[in-house]
Amino acid sequence: MKKLILAICIAIGLGQPVWSQGNRMPASLQRQEYIEVEKNVRLHVTDLGEGRPIVLVHGWPLSDAMYEYQYQYLSRKGFRVIGITLRGFGKSDKPYGKYDFDVFSDDIKVVLEKLKVQDAVLGGFSMGGAVVIHYLIKYNSAHVSKLALFAAAAPSWKQREGFPYGISDADAAGLIKQTMTSRQDLIAGFGSAFPAKADGLTKNEEKWLESINLEASPYATTESIIALRDLDLRPGLSKIKVPTAIFHGTQDKLCDFAFAGILQKGIKDSYIVRFEKSGHSLFLEERDKFNEELEKFAR
Repeated sequence: MKKLILAICIAIGLGQPVWSQGNRMPASLQRQEYIEVEKNVRLHVTDLGEGRPIVLVHGWPLSDAMYEYQYQYLSRKGFRVIGITLRGFGKSDKPYGKYDFDVFSDDIKVVLEKLKVQDAVLGGFSMGGAVVIHYLIKYNSAHVSKLALFAAAAPSWKQREGFPYGISDADAAGLIKQTMTSRQDLIAGFGSAFPAKADGLTKNEEKWLESINLEASPYATTESIIALRDLDLRPGLSKIKVPTAIFHGTQDKLCDFAFAGILQKGIKDSYIVRFEKSGHSLFLEERDKFNEELEKFAR
């Protein structure tokens, strides 16, 4: 019977069986989940929606999965939302080698070029905020027309001469040691440090973030926080010429709210969005406000 149907199809000029999917539109719409940034190194990306691109970079030691609720919201509001997981984290490759801000910036540049992204809103959370600032300075805002900073660990995560904010040398050294000796305990402790109040996140949200953090390469976790310790972005802030929105929780215990004011002073065309009820996890603690303010800025 199948031979008879095939013969009929060919006879009437269809050229292929009626059950073939040869002309079917790819369900993926040809979106890629992995982008090769150099030989043998692929980054995981989440790429959803249509419209103006919003590109999001995660914090330490998270992955692009942290933006789950931003993807859900913005992809349905007329935006193409692209989350990039830095090498060494999440589902991205975890090779031996350098994990510094030049490498992270170079990788982002390759992803934006390969995805043909232009006129993007580039956003970064915590360490990712330092990454995206470094990218704009290094590449003169290539592919980017707006910058969004979320609880950014910038312009300096560590206290320096003339900069009394952030973590002390001793505390930074202690944290780095923990990544090499008690990483699981360190990550488990983030649940209480992230929100403004101890019960600011649900237990399931805490477990979710912990599971993402534990996906990171231990080596990359250590090397990237060492690179953050050594990074001072203050001299380059004046080079940022694109409109910038600075989202920051007023009760942030990990990146002092003072960071937001210093960033605003250093970046000419910038403004602060205060999250009065949030600590470091403003993207969860005040999710609706976060999403709506990001949508408004992106438009």
